[in-house]
Amino acid sequence: MRLNTIKPAAGSKREHRRVGRGASAGQGKTSGRGVKGQRARKGGYHKVGFEGGQMPLQRRLPKVGFRSAMKFSRAEVRLSELNGIDAAVIDLAVLKAAGIVPIFATQAKVVLSGELKHPVALRGIGVTKGAAEAIAKAGGTVEVLAAKQD
Repeated sequence: MRLNTIKPAAGSKREHRRVGRGASAGQGKTSGRGVKGQRARKGGYHKVGFEGGQMPLQRRLPKVGFRSAMKFSRAEVRLSELNGIDAAVIDLAVLKAAGIVPIFATQAKVVLSGELKHPVALRGIGVTKGAAEAIAKAGGTVEVLAAKQD
């Protein structure tokens, strides 16, 4: 094979349509642009979604809901999910390694859901009031790191 012999596959490329070359060519006179109006003109420019001055669809429809960007950086951990971890101290890195928390999470919080079967030591992870009581009852400890000062 030589570089000067390479061609695209048969039928993969169409010849461009030569507009404005007379009636016999199939694209004569208005060249497929219709009759008059902004779209028929040479510099006829339309913004995306422009409907000729009519209120565009994206402005006619109601806006619904809110999607927080924080959702992707926060994670919620059930108390029962801590039973499967055998680390001495459980922090965010341990939760990520265990696959309990997504890798993009920057914060995690333990919530009271299920029961804890063995004592655990948490470090740098948020805990709800009910979950903190359940961890203390099981003989575990919670060490909350101080908030960052800017």
